[in-house]
Amino acid sequence: MIFVLNKNKQPLSPCHSAVARKLLKTGKAVIHKKYPFTIRLKELKYSENKAEFRLKIDYGSRHTGLAILNGSKVIGLAQIHHKTSIKSNMDSRRAMRRTRRNRKTRYRKPRFNNRKRKEDWLPPSLQSRVDNIQNWVAKLQQLCPLTHISYENAKFDTQLMQNPELSGIEYQQGELQGYEVREYLLEKWGRKCAYCGAENVPLEIEHIIPRARHGTSRVSNLTLACRTCNEAKGTRTAEEFGYPDIQKQARIPLRDAALVTATRWKVYNTLTEKGLEVECGTGARMKMNRIRLNLPKDHHFDAICVGASTPDKIIFKTNQVLYIKAKGRGSHCRTNLDKYGFPRGYLSRKKSFFGFQTGDIVKAVVPKGKYKGIHFGAVACRKTGYFDIKNKEGVRIGQGINHKYCNILSRADGYEYATEHLEVDGIPPTTEVIGILP
Repeated sequence: MIFVLNKNKQPLSPCHSAVARKLLKTGKAVIHKKYPFTIRLKELKYSENKAEFRLKIDYGSRHTGLAILNGSKVIGLAQIHHKTSIKSNMDSRRAMRRTRRNRKTRYRKPRFNNRKRKEDWLPPSLQSRVDNIQNWVAKLQQLCPLTHISYENAKFDTQLMQNPELSGIEYQQGELQGYEVREYLLEKWGRKCAYCGAENVPLEIEHIIPRARHGTSRVSNLTLACRTCNEAKGTRTAEEFGYPDIQKQARIPLRDAALVTATRWKVYNTLTEKGLEVECGTGARMKMNRIRLNLPKDHHFDAICVGASTPDKIIFKTNQVLYIKAKGRGSHCRTNLDKYGFPRGYLSRKKSFFGFQTGDIVKAVVPKGKYKGIHFGAVACRKTGYFDIKNKEGVRIGQGINHKYCNILSRADGYEYATEHLEVDGIPPTTEVIGILP
């Protein structure tokens, strides 16, 4: 499915790739955006969108899945890769500042408590994740007439697990049937047996201190074990069984879960500001829906299964996933350092050269030389006017190519894009959407 805009850049209902190809060939439409692929009609057309388009979001600390559904039809899939290097980059900059101050202003009077933070302030590493989701919801609103949003607000309800009497024992014997606790333990113990490390085998919930030894059913006393280890352990504790570190590991918090927990309501507030109806769901319900629909484990498939609005049957109208990697808009630092922290080179103060900027997606038609041919990829600019081109895997496919041979396909917007075809039963076979796509 291809996104469609009218002449005033207002979103219309998406169309099939064959329809988009026909409109482009007859000159009735032009390419508006490459990623995600969008066409713009040349005529001013208004249409009342009676169909409901639901954006589903599977929020994670490292990856966030996106899916657009029209009833039971999946018309778009994407996956955002968040930046995970912000904390280390800030630590490196802090170390450089402190060494520079020690060299230049050794006797400067220390200053502290000279900065104020807003009430809803988040660390930059967490705020980056919120901003990525906020930006892409806004982008998709401009391309598709969205009416609803489904959002995974919590991986598991820890309060319910600690005290199930808060709302009875529905989470154990009701519709979810223990998915909350099991999903938590799968994340905690890496989806493998805590004792022998066996993977891809049926795992059972096991008590570190057995119930026969007055052990409780709190999650801090639960782990995962294969049938062999569970039977061999019997009524012994984990320490008596020869694994004294199991109890320590059980008390280690989930870092990724903590990141999501710290930002999930911030994300929810940004979604409600979009003016759309927001539905919340848990990761346990999402997993139950994924198993019911027989979908593989991946972030974009998880997004399809978020919330109680998940239909009983899924029809795929797309066979591609758009991978969106957050790269940023460049570095503020203009000095390259070696591994010891000493300067080894300096970058130009300019970001744009001959109308190009590093990260732009270009089409280079080289008439002669070592790299003769047609190349598609991201450009790395130099002030000399001779650029390098890299493909989506980051491999250099052209070096020292004159800027006169390059044509812009997509401007750098802080993200890196790649597409991948799906290989799942029930999904239509691979077809090229538009022939000029790289």
